[in-house]
Amino acid sequence: MSEIIAIKTPDGVFDLATAKEQGLNGSPIYYDDSPEALSIIRHSSAHLMAQAIKTLYPDALFFVGPVVEEGFYYDFKTSAKIGAEDLKTIEKTMKKLAAQAMPIEKYALSKQEAIDRYKDDALKTEVLSHIDAETITIYKQGDFEDLCRGPHAPNTKFLRYVKLTKLAGAYIGGDSSREMLTRIYGIAFSAEESLKAWETCMIEAEKRDHRKLGVELGLFKFSDEIGGGLAIWLPAGARLRAKLEAFSFKAHRRRGYQPVRGPEILRSDLWNKSGHIANYGENMYFTKIDDNEYGLKPMNCVGHIAVYESQTRSFRDLPLKLFEFGTVHRHEQSGVLHGLLRVREFTQDDAHIFCREDQLGEEIGKILEFVDSLMKRFDFTYTLTLSTKPDKAIGDDRLWERATEAIENVLKKRGDYLLDVGGGAFYGPKIDVKITDAIGRKWQCGTVQVDMNLPERFNLLYTSAQNERARPVMLHRAIMGSMERFIAILIEHYGGELPFFIAPTQVAIVTVGEAHVAYAKEIEELLRSNDIDTELYDRDDTLAKKIRVAEKSRAPFIVVVGDQEVQNRSVALRDRGLRAQTAPSLDEFVKLCVEKNNEESL
Repeated sequence: MSEIIAIKTPDGVFDLATAKEQGLNGSPIYYDDSPEALSIIRHSSAHLMAQAIKTLYPDALFFVGPVVEEGFYYDFKTSAKIGAEDLKTIEKTMKKLAAQAMPIEKYALSKQEAIDRYKDDALKTEVLSHIDAETITIYKQGDFEDLCRGPHAPNTKFLRYVKLTKLAGAYIGGDSSREMLTRIYGIAFSAEESLKAWETCMIEAEKRDHRKLGVELGLFKFSDEIGGGLAIWLPAGARLRAKLEAFSFKAHRRRGYQPVRGPEILRSDLWNKSGHIANYGENMYFTKIDDNEYGLKPMNCVGHIAVYESQTRSFRDLPLKLFEFGTVHRHEQSGVLHGLLRVREFTQDDAHIFCREDQLGEEIGKILEFVDSLMKRFDFTYTLTLSTKPDKAIGDDRLWERATEAIENVLKKRGDYLLDVGGGAFYGPKIDVKITDAIGRKWQCGTVQVDMNLPERFNLLYTSAQNERARPVMLHRAIMGSMERFIAILIEHYGGELPFFIAPTQVAIVTVGEAHVAYAKEIEELLRSNDIDTELYDRDDTLAKKIRVAEKSRAPFIVVVGDQEVQNRSVALRDRGLRAQTAPSLDEFVKLCVEKNNEESL
């Protein structure tokens, strides 16, 4: 179906009815799987889901139903108890409603008329309290209607390829002190084959789920006794982390970064000065010490500012590149915690570059080269998105304009990039790095943020070439982003079969029998003395069982030692990556492992 479902103009995207009513001319948006079309299809599908819920549960009241990165959701409440098993019934009802090809129509009310109409609906009253416009638009299909800015598809026939994916709870406005609503997530596409492709991807994603593989590989665990969103790193997981950090550390040092470390808790007057409490305070943890309030750091920038302030700076000192594996804490709601992907404590490969304004373009370019090297090493493709000034921000508009222009100039030279209007950090515009994994899923990863506001707030200065006091620009950047999140993505990207140089167990050694244990231990000691992590499988089990257990470790190399290997001082090598078997001598094998361990660098 190649029908037009909306019109795009320089002022935004409008549904066909609005475009016709206002006489708008622009680029047509066709019914396909382009990002703009999918946004409209999924927004409309959220309303279709609400209509199906209302059909099945007549007392249902609705809060909000936005499009999100992976589909859509709607928050609502009903006296009925809804479980995951009810999603199929709701989905089936949605498809029946879609088949009726109901026109989706828009009309408007004054805000006061809308307030009067929904005065007995507490959820809609809440929504209206956050709308500043004097005219409220409502979208209607059949016997269902709801407040909405649109745009929507012209007709429910465009909403046939939907799938409901998850049931969750959500507090009103994300405030845990308020009522919890029911939230249902869904996905929608323009064609059946697109939906089937997505379902195939989800089956593969389930196999690769890092939470499942994390348990199988003995990497990490979570415990309600410890607390939600707080990972416990087991020995294998700690080895993986340490290797990834060592790999990153070397890459930073080669690029002239200086390692530093700041405290994890700082006095609140610093967080007030930086603007974090005013703009980010709801995500922070606070405590009192000796009658003074302190805040656990949600970001590392204030500590790095203190390093900059530790001595007088000259133009010759710039750019000054500081980095640390900084552990931060953020007050995430329980409902959004998700394995390592969303936690309350995590570590960033965080860096701050203090530079002159004329160095800004060059330094952003160097960061993007760093990003490119890392993504290629781990076989990721990626996109760059420029995120501009949000509604909640600090600093003068002129500083924002200069910072945004600096980023744009660099991105234009590199080629294609996306734009996220209003998606910047509260202190400056940013570049978001979104990576695509082996099965086509997109993940938010690193970020580069240009900040001219915090240097002004903290009165950071350097002596210029003209012997005058000047203000540096501050670049915030993380390449991997959160180490926890990046590890989760790596696990799912590789299906647990991690590259040799970061694999927590690089070589699994399997003995045929008791007579071969002494030689196996000699191999183990020799490998460990060369910084190769090994695991010895020498229990009194059958060889087949020991190999099966060893394979579950997903070690890149599995070696089997028996009579022939002892006699020849060799190993029977199974290379998981090549899916090949060879029989190198012990010396050749150790040399191979050392080479593979040392060949990786950025």
